[in-house]
Amino acid sequence: SRLIWNFARLILFRPFASRLCIKWRVLVLKCFGAKIDWTTNVYASVKIWAPWNLEIGKNSSLGPQVDCYNQGKITIGSNTIISQKTYLCASTHDYTQKDFPLILKPITIGDGVWVAADAFIAPGINIENHAVVAARSAVIKDVEKNTIVGGNPAKLIKSRSFE
Repeated sequence: SRLIWNFARLILFRPFASRLCIKWRVLVLKCFGAKIDWTTNVYASVKIWAPWNLEIGKNSSLGPQVDCYNQGKITIGSNTIISQKTYLCASTHDYTQKDFPLILKPITIGDGVWVAADAFIAPGINIENHAVVAARSAVIKDVEKNTIVGGNPAKLIKSRSFE
C-alpha cells in the first residue's frame, strides 16, 4: 500500500498545486482510505505517510509543507488550521528495549484549533477544542481546551475567552 500511495502522491497529488484542484486532492486521499470531508483544504506540498490513518473534519486545512507522519492514527476536528511546516508525529520507539520496537501513538486535534507554523506535535498528544499552539512550539504534553500554549517545550501562555 505504501509503495502505491507514494507513486500516487507523486503522480496524482503533488502536480495539482492549483487552488482549483483542492477537491481532486481530497478525492485522491479518500481513494486511499482517508476519512476526510470535501470542505477540507489540503495543500499539494503536504506529506502524508498513510492516508488510511488520517481523519479530518469539515472546513479544516493542512497548510503548505505540513508533514503527517501518521504510522499511528491522526484525527483532526472541524474548523481547524494546521499551519505551514508543522510536523505531526504519531509514532515513536520504545527506547527501553534493545531493538527499539515501533510504538503507534495516535494524535487527536479537536475542533477550532490553530496549530501555528513550524510546530512539532509529539506522539500520543491530545489538543482539545479551541486551543492555539504558537509558532515553532514543541508540544509534548496534552493541551487543554481554550488555551494558548507556546515554546519548547510548550507551556501555557494564557486561556482564551470568547466573550
